[in-house]
Amino acid sequence: MNLLAAIAGSLRSRPQKADELMCVINQTRQTEIGSRIAVADRGQRRRKGLLGRNGLGEGEGLWIIPCEAVHTFGMRFSIDLIYLDRSRRVVKVRSSVGPARISGCFRAHSILELSPGTVAATGTAPGDQIRFHYTSAPSADSAAV
Repeated sequence: MNLLAAIAGSLRSRPQKADELMCVINQTRQTEIGSRIAVADRGQRRRKGLLGRNGLGEGEGLWIIPCEAVHTFGMRFSIDLIYLDRSRRVVKVRSSVGPARISGCFRAHSILELSPGTVAATGTAPGDQIRFHYTSAPSADSAAV
């Protein structure tokens, strides 16, 4: 089994609902990156991304998989970016990427889009190992990404 199939299989190991969220942990530094991370792994969710939102709350974000580059054209706020390889190891980080920008990394297989300040607050750096696990669905007062 190739690595892409293994990653896809791990995402399918539990049926994912549109509003189901993930918790993301920096395993290397033992810090929580986000507790309400939505997954954009197909169709409409990948195309929309964070467009139409006014910002991200603490612990919120979007994991785009597969993805090597993102743009912030049409966005109203800055975001932090964490680029991951196929084994979910950090290959690049960018902080406070403002609107109307493009950022990419050809070695990346997926990208975490997070609220500004997350990279600094968690100390996340290239080489860190990231771990994902499912959480419960968002509450009514929490806006899912």
